[in-house]
Amino acid sequence: MKLVCTQNDLSTNLSLTSRAVPSRPTHPVLANVLLQADADTNQVSLTAFDLSLGIRTSFSAEVLQGGTIALPAKLLNDITSRLPDGEITLEDETAGANASGGEGLIMTLTPQNGKYQVRAMDGGEFPELPVVGNDLSISLKASTLIEGLRGTLFATSGDETKQVLTGVHMKLLPDMLEFAATDGHRLAVVETDNENSEPGENQFEVTVPARALRELERMLAHSAESEEAIALFFDQGQVVFEWQNQRLTSRTLDGQYPAYRQLIPRQFQREITIDRKQFLGTLERIAVLADQKNNLVKLSIDSAASEITLSVEAQDIGSAVESMSAQISGEDIDIAFNVKYLMEGLKALPSSEILIQLNSNLTPVIFTPLGGVKMTYLAMPVQLRN
Repeated sequence: MKLVCTQNDLSTNLSLTSRAVPSRPTHPVLANVLLQADADTNQVSLTAFDLSLGIRTSFSAEVLQGGTIALPAKLLNDITSRLPDGEITLEDETAGANASGGEGLIMTLTPQNGKYQVRAMDGGEFPELPVVGNDLSISLKASTLIEGLRGTLFATSGDETKQVLTGVHMKLLPDMLEFAATDGHRLAVVETDNENSEPGENQFEVTVPARALRELERMLAHSAESEEAIALFFDQGQVVFEWQNQRLTSRTLDGQYPAYRQLIPRQFQREITIDRKQFLGTLERIAVLADQKNNLVKLSIDSAASEITLSVEAQDIGSAVESMSAQISGEDIDIAFNVKYLMEGLKALPSSEILIQLNSNLTPVIFTPLGGVKMTYLAMPVQLRN
């Protein structure tokens, strides 16, 4: 194998692909990235796979001689990212012909100045990425996926004992793709238009691990046009996203996802319209003290004064109080939240003003943006102790 590519292309694609390399590989070859060079198409592909998440990216290069080889991912990434801009020549040779001696392969990287050699493995040992074995596929706009992921990924659970909650639940309905995530204390739901869907297209539901979807979001941000079509293939236990020269595969999460729509109240006794950035800024200041104790912030809603007062009491440390104006309908109430849940939700709500709807100080509270993305954020209040 011999090819010439730019440092930027190699480093960028290695950085994306290497995120699917396991930190503790169950087999030595999984610590590698598979490099495949095609002399007919002058395309180079890089693949990493931890047997759950698989990432493949491709880029153009001058391929003088095609071939396949498995290269140590972290070492190659560390070297390539530090090389100067310009062309790099990659060429493999057998270790026996090298001064290092021993069995195996050696890959030589030759930038404009210098020479680097790394030990490699036979590409034939690298496992194949899963292939979905049916015709169940849909076409999505990149902007639709990014919108749905930005509005839900933050609300997934980090508790591995609740496996199904560590992912985002995606549900395809006629003309709409719905994303949902919950950790048991809060819920985020985003409804996105699916203009690319065909009439009568297969409806489906699937829960995809948050880790895989974070990598998908990162890859889309690097390479996709907002209107570009992403092909999503789904089979029992496996989901595949494909676009341009990129591919991400992931196992799906087993288990029944909670009936989250039943958690959202249909009627409310109180409604508040408030400036999102001002509310978030106040919370971020108050959180400095809330973090010192129990992360709780109290909201005192005063309809006569059209004002919300945020307060924190951190025993033996200090306290904080700030007020801000709001449009309020309904009776006065005191209610408390985990300040981090409020801040993370507000950061994900993409509008200048938001609507807060609630009934009592112990029932679910709904936050929605006024205009833009159709998103619902539910947060459970925390009981105040006198």
